[in-house]
Amino acid sequence: MPASTTKSLRVAVLADSDTRWKWGALTATRIAPADSDIRLDGYLLRGRATPTARQLEEVGVRADSLREVTSVEFLREMAREEDAYDVVVLSLVGGGVQAMLHGLSHQWRERSATGSTKRPVVVTGYVGVVYEKLADGLLLRHGADLVLANSRQDADRFTAVYEGVGADASSVTEVALPFLGGDPYEKHDPYTVVFAAQPSVPESRKDRTYLLNRLVQHARLHPDREVLLKLRSRPGEHTTHIEEQPYQRLAERVPGGLPANLRLVYGHMGEVLDRTDLLVTVSSTAALESLHRRIPTVVLTDLGVRESLGNHHFVGSGCLASWDQLDDGHVPAPDERWVARQGVAAGGSAAGEGSYETAFDAARERIAGLLGRGALPALAPYYTPVTAPGYLPGVLARHHLAPDGSPLPGAPDADREPGPVRQIVRRAARGAYRHGVQRVAPVIRRMGEL
Repeated sequence: MPASTTKSLRVAVLADSDTRWKWGALTATRIAPADSDIRLDGYLLRGRATPTARQLEEVGVRADSLREVTSVEFLREMAREEDAYDVVVLSLVGGGVQAMLHGLSHQWRERSATGSTKRPVVVTGYVGVVYEKLADGLLLRHGADLVLANSRQDADRFTAVYEGVGADASSVTEVALPFLGGDPYEKHDPYTVVFAAQPSVPESRKDRTYLLNRLVQHARLHPDREVLLKLRSRPGEHTTHIEEQPYQRLAERVPGGLPANLRLVYGHMGEVLDRTDLLVTVSSTAALESLHRRIPTVVLTDLGVRESLGNHHFVGSGCLASWDQLDDGHVPAPDERWVARQGVAAGGSAAGEGSYETAFDAARERIAGLLGRGALPALAPYYTPVTAPGYLPGVLARHHLAPDGSPLPGAPDADREPGPVRQIVRRAARGAYRHGVQRVAPVIRRMGEL
């Protein structure tokens, strides 16, 4: 029997929310070289959005190990020479990525001083549509070996930003969203309309109440349709963004109650799309998942086409429409060229763009090449104490790191493993913090607006 040619690949994914864990873990499996047998270890960064057990179950991504850590604990784990990782995926907000890049650079400099020059390949990117803080977020991610762009359009924009500030743009690598898939669209009975809600878009209670009322009106105008309100989290849970006005609470105040054909649903977005005939949203990444499967998709214009809503990203898509148009039976037809440039055209298109099946080939090849090089150069982020002396120290300090990337004195768990008592206290403190952010802070802000 011939010897196996499969290579073992150890991958660590650090994520700070349920959505970013999903993106990071799925990305890790997509970009691994084809002949690799992956061991995936997940690390969940402790904070307000650390996923709950229910959220992790809903995401449905499995890892060989999964644990909750502070920034300093993660860096300490990455400094170990024994059982070192081959690839590290940083699936965090921009400031978190920048802090980890400097922290890892410091740890690996310390390690190289002892004679070990090999380090993991570091990968980062975005979980979905990049519609705000393009330059800020990108420069905070600069320094990773691969900065993944989810489409041709994003790859062009990312490269332009890096080259525009004189930074090395060779890390920009075009891929696609890792969670696209599912069966092509087929009509269902009953016809099902799904509104994909977002935690923070729109933000105000007035706008969210308006959207809910229009959804209710659509259900009442079309009693033969099943209408679903797809929710990201239950009240009290956090996602990537804070939800101060949960639709569940607003739904309790609908005069006369919800129509019989309108239901609130949770669960995996892919499973909901399996029964969707029309996907409606303000600007959710779910629109790209829907378009990939050729499901009729609407990006709402009721509240305007604005950068603050994120729906400006869909200009040119052919998907922009209002609830009035949907009530009258309008079904949009997406622009094929626009869809293809977003990396969501299943099986390629007449526009000449590549297919989803080959979207990760370039990333796989780059990682295989870096792994084959042996010793890699030190991480070199654009932001340093020289280029951003008034900005970088604050970014690092939020993760208890000094300007050189070393742990600050008194950083939590910098020099010891947490014991059972510390773990219990930590869980209680996190629960109190989440309660303050989700319940108390919004009340205080509303009182300040009176």
